[in-house]
Amino acid sequence: MSEDRMSETGIRVEEVESVEAPPKARVEDVESAPEKLERKRDYLEGFLAAKPAVVEPSAVGGDLYEAVVSALKDIFDPEIPVNIYDLGLIYNVEIDEGHVVVTMTLTTPHCPVAESMPAEVELRVGAVPGVGDAEVNLVWDPPWSPQNMSDEARLELGML
Repeated sequence: MSEDRMSETGIRVEEVESVEAPPKARVEDVESAPEKLERKRDYLEGFLAAKPAVVEPSAVGGDLYEAVVSALKDIFDPEIPVNIYDLGLIYNVEIDEGHVVVTMTLTTPHCPVAESMPAEVELRVGAVPGVGDAEVNLVWDPPWSPQNMSDEARLELGML
């Protein structure tokens, strides 16, 4: 038997004398060890038989993209012993049928390598096998800040 009433705050309250206990789990409901092992084996066979997803060479993670990033990591800022990629100077790398566009910045517009750095990036990226043409867009917005640096760069500079 239950009784409904409204509380002082306007919330409906139902008082009950008893509630049925929920059903208890039974041991026979549990999966046996051989059944569990067979289920795991099926899962593993399917997992191991799956082929890795094919990545477009020019897409992020593709061979050409990784080769371009590797070339960028070979270019170091002359004043800071960190490569320009980990320093956070590279904002974007786009690859379209062998044409690579690198969008980058410098630590400051008055950087001593402001004229030579974009040319070096263009030369190094253009030398990567599979790259037909390289173009560098030097931008100042958003401005570079130390927050752009990778954790590796911060560690190298003692900022972690």
